[in-house]
Amino acid sequence: MASDSTKGKMKHELSLLDGTMLVAGSMIGSGIFIVAADITRNVGSAGWLIAVWLITGFMTLTAALSYGELSAMFPKAGGQYVFLKESYNKLTAFLYGWSFFAVIQTGTIAAVGVAFSKFTAYLIHPVSEDNILLDAGFLKISAAQIVSIVLIFFLTFINTKGVKGGKLIQTTFTLTKLLSLFGLIIFGFLAFKPEIWSANWANAWDLHKLAKDGTTSAYTMDAALGAIAIAMVGSIFSSDAWNNVTFIAGEMKNPKRDVALSLFFGTLIVTIIYVSANIVYTGVLSLNDIVNAEKDRVAVAASLVIFGSKGALVIAVMIMISTFGCNNGLILAGSRVYYSMAKDGVFFKKTGTLNENGVPEFGLWIQAVVASILCLSGKYGDLLDMISFVVVLFYVLTIIGIYKLRKKLPNADRPYKAFGYPVLPAIYILMGLAFCMLLIIYKPAFTWPGLGIVLLGIPIYFISQSNVKPEHDAVV
Repeated sequence: MASDSTKGKMKHELSLLDGTMLVAGSMIGSGIFIVAADITRNVGSAGWLIAVWLITGFMTLTAALSYGELSAMFPKAGGQYVFLKESYNKLTAFLYGWSFFAVIQTGTIAAVGVAFSKFTAYLIHPVSEDNILLDAGFLKISAAQIVSIVLIFFLTFINTKGVKGGKLIQTTFTLTKLLSLFGLIIFGFLAFKPEIWSANWANAWDLHKLAKDGTTSAYTMDAALGAIAIAMVGSIFSSDAWNNVTFIAGEMKNPKRDVALSLFFGTLIVTIIYVSANIVYTGVLSLNDIVNAEKDRVAVAASLVIFGSKGALVIAVMIMISTFGCNNGLILAGSRVYYSMAKDGVFFKKTGTLNENGVPEFGLWIQAVVASILCLSGKYGDLLDMISFVVVLFYVLTIIGIYKLRKKLPNADRPYKAFGYPVLPAIYILMGLAFCMLLIIYKPAFTWPGLGIVLLGIPIYFISQSNVKPEHDAVV
């Protein structure tokens, strides 16, 4: 295998702004525009709708601030995979990397790609998901799926040409969607309807199930906790991928400082946007309008109130911009995990090489292939149901790793230390474990298949170790 010196080296071209835009851009996809409907059906009130987003925002910010310590200690490609390897062992890290490749990153790329296609259909009707191009009985392929695959391969190709092109797309599209979202929020506040706001907030903390026909069902105390956890599946998925900046630490200009700052600024900006957008929804739409939004497109329903008949077009363009930039960030960052895995001898050997542009091209392309297969399978929605449980489980393990490393490597250089340690990281661990346990009890369909995918990695790991010799860690 050719060495990195002959194939190229990772280039330190990403600034603090680029890192922040990667965090924010990877987090904001299509979730903020649609998941409010399902959350409201589970909690039944405006207060709890906002509370779910605030709880998720607190957890995300706390985790991001904790990851800052790890990213400063290990400022190289691979991010969370490297953190888990250093805190535990190579098997634990592999199980994360395997889950990341099998469903977390590739499934998210597929879902975001299909979301791009669905909203593109507002402008170009033939690319609709209702336009079936092939019906083989066991397999149906729509125009939307084809467009999503074309998008994935186009962005993958751009990112094989070097990190500079990828960061240009990321920063440009993320700034555009942030400005667009702030615009939607500002115009939304101006369009507030006092009677709707008053009605929605009259019984703001009445936690119950709200059906589409308007009927409500009270929860027992235990079931209420389960309902909050189930409601958070959507908000956590919408807030995920904030850790992607840790994967590209090897290409940051000043990784020991800027990765931690990118995590903080990016997650803070997105949390403010998410909470503000949902406040707008409750100011222009009744709760029944939110839960009955066509195909859960709450933002479209709100935009029709805010902007009139052109509202659907406005949101369609915003989501196209949002999902395009989101997928670019996911594609750019994901391959760096496979690169680090290959360097440890637990992934395809070729993913451990860099092309002449200093990027892991093979890793980019196999990621694109798997994401495209998930697009064609039509099962990306089912796979994503598992993501929130699996990612929070690994977040908890990673943050526990901070405590382990404080004991294991007490004298290690820590340019940045976890904010609020040991209290805030402990709070996240408790909240994360409570979330996972509640899902195991009240939504087993989300948990056991996800655990199955993780555990499937165990025999794969041992097979890989019996056939592949590990290489020395790359200097990045």
